[in-house]
Amino acid sequence: MGNLLKVLTCTDLEQEPNFFLDFENAQPTDAEREVWEQVDVVLKDAKGILDELQAYKGAGQEIREAIQNPNDEALQEQAWAAVVPLVGKLKKFYEFSQRLEAALHSLLRALTSETYDDPTQHLEREQALAKQFAEILHFTLRFDELKMTNPAIQNDFSYYRRTLSRMRINNVPAEGENEVNNELANRISLFYADATPMLKTLSDGTTKFVSENKNLPIENTTDCLSTMASVCKVMLETPEYRSRFTSEETVSFCLRVMVGVIILYDYVHPVGAFAKSSKIDMKGCIKVLKDQPPNSVEGLLNALSRGKNY
Repeated sequence: MGNLLKVLTCTDLEQEPNFFLDFENAQPTDAEREVWEQVDVVLKDAKGILDELQAYKGAGQEIREAIQNPNDEALQEQAWAAVVPLVGKLKKFYEFSQRLEAALHSLLRALTSETYDDPTQHLEREQALAKQFAEILHFTLRFDELKMTNPAIQNDFSYYRRTLSRMRINNVPAEGENEVNNELANRISLFYADATPMLKTLSDGTTKFVSENKNLPIENTTDCLSTMASVCKVMLETPEYRSRFTSEETVSFCLRVMVGVIILYDYVHPVGAFAKSSKIDMKGCIKVLKDQPPNSVEGLLNALSRGKNY
């Protein structure tokens, strides 16, 4: 909270980028197309992932009955039969996070390259790639919002692991074990143990991108993130730009993207987004959030508070 209070008094910022980033209609140029098509394959699956997660009900009833009646083999079999396909879905979500990280790396390579002189030129001239970057962030925060409100996910996976361990001790063949072996189960368990697993994946992935590309100045990445945050803020607070949104959903999209890039910046930048030297106008970004209906941004403010340097 101390860092949040400090940024509210900070106004020493450079001139913000002032252009409209068309999140609704941007189309790839020939120069963008190769990366765009690679990322598009991943993004096409994103909506299906969200739909499956939103519809995820869990096997709570079957698990409770099995635990309350440990000697009833029929109930044990029913619980196992209910949990195994659900674990298949959880594995699918986890594997998608790995694909999403790879897509993020492709976009960062393109948007931080030496093709243009600065990140403003990148985002203004490579709007289709910037839009895809935004779509990844939007998906990430939406996924984590759904995950945080569904305790069945961790309960189901914990039951699966406990039952699998017991079956091994008793030398009972475990149908489904080949789908999620012990090593993979450990990784999946760590993934869902985090309150915001997709955001952690992207934060770690951005940090990894910086560390693996030592020939690329870290400023290329942090400036790209801060510029994206500034563009979103300016579009949200400028009536002329905001009036160009054809859907009210674009407002919530833009808000999620702004929060997402702030969090990534906070993880990657040595002193974080909340420091006085930050290139992000945190005072302005927080004001934009607080100007929205409270119930529409509560989750975003909570996500922002999970920044590394908050």
